[in-house]
Amino acid sequence: MTNIVVIGGGAGGMELLGKISKKLGKRGKANITLVDISSHHIWKPLLHELAAGSLDEGLNAVDYRVQAAQNSYNFEQGALTGVDRENRNITLAAMKDQHGNEILPERHVDYDYLVIGIGAITNDFGIPGVREHCDFLDLTEQAMNIRQKILNRFLQHAKNPEQGHFDITIVGAGATGTEMAAEMHHVADTLSGYGYEIAEDLLRVNLIEAADRVMPGLKKECLYGAVDKQLRALGVNIMTNTSVTQVTPEGMYTKEGLFIKSDMMIWAAGVKGPDVLGTLGLEVNKMNQLMVYANCQTTTDERIFSFGDCAACPQPDGSFTPARGQTARQMALLVGDNLIRILKDKDAELKEYLYKDLGGFVNMSKFYTVGNMFSFIGGGIAIKGCPARFVYASLYRRHMLALHGPIKGLLLMGLNGMQSWLRPQLKLW
Repeated sequence: MTNIVVIGGGAGGMELLGKISKKLGKRGKANITLVDISSHHIWKPLLHELAAGSLDEGLNAVDYRVQAAQNSYNFEQGALTGVDRENRNITLAAMKDQHGNEILPERHVDYDYLVIGIGAITNDFGIPGVREHCDFLDLTEQAMNIRQKILNRFLQHAKNPEQGHFDITIVGAGATGTEMAAEMHHVADTLSGYGYEIAEDLLRVNLIEAADRVMPGLKKECLYGAVDKQLRALGVNIMTNTSVTQVTPEGMYTKEGLFIKSDMMIWAAGVKGPDVLGTLGLEVNKMNQLMVYANCQTTTDERIFSFGDCAACPQPDGSFTPARGQTARQMALLVGDNLIRILKDKDAELKEYLYKDLGGFVNMSKFYTVGNMFSFIGGGIAIKGCPARFVYASLYRRHMLALHGPIKGLLLMGLNGMQSWLRPQLKLW
């Protein structure tokens, strides 16, 4: 039986698995295995809410083993360390617990077709001190670590006012940075109602961006202008045209020589392919992304596909696909179609991916939401406020339906709604 191995259980990977498990796994046409470094899946656009405590991972996480068992595929937890293209197998690093004790030894998983969709990591651009002193929002575990740090700092400052202000610096004013900045003010407001003695001026958030405005990815001034206005209304100190040159335990230095004192620093400026991609013997670009053809096959090996942020897929105009969630989903579904075609006929003509910009949204916690719909049609339609928030929420609902099916998905959405109404606004542990 044909072995298909999918590395990466993000949003695109999970929808890809849903497609090929129905068409191939359940019909006994392929043995499908998911590999991921984590044990569970959380929709990545919600990681900033998880970091702030607004999202309860117990209600929103999908256990890979359970999902695999229910959908006719296998699951292996582990970190990819190598690909043996000659013998067609991958190597997974030994699994260890928090104390360094080995749980599972190094393992090998055989494949006939390999799909790599491990997303991207935050780019530190080689700036000294970033990796050592900043927090990142690439993984669920990192988000939960940030949450505990935030709660601990608020508690320290609330119980000991002599500590002064709680200064947070966020580098990168894209969607992650702006949403996190707004979420921090939501946390401060909510904790004030939970017995924390928080002064109105306790929290000070700096948002640093190298470009000349927030949300450089939004083309319409009415949208990025609305984001800027809302952030300033919350009291966020926006610093555009500002580049960081060094990070220390106490703060960071800018190109102009300014020192920004910070109790906590979150780095959300740019992405690149995970370091392991450059060690696999496959062609990568300067951003360490795997080079693929338009049909998502890697340029080095036709039996290895890649999609999403870790892949550089050429477009007819000479550009490459942008690192966006919708790109990953669209590419993943196309890879699924191509795998199904290959298993029917190994000489079948494969589909090619053409990026279609469906729009984008920025959800600034409870305060404001803006977005653009159908960007591929004359620049799209700009929406703000409640309509934008409804569409933003519907994207996650669509993802849940894709993972669980219509009946179970709707039931889970109803349960989630009830739980969010009954439980506290923030998870404090």
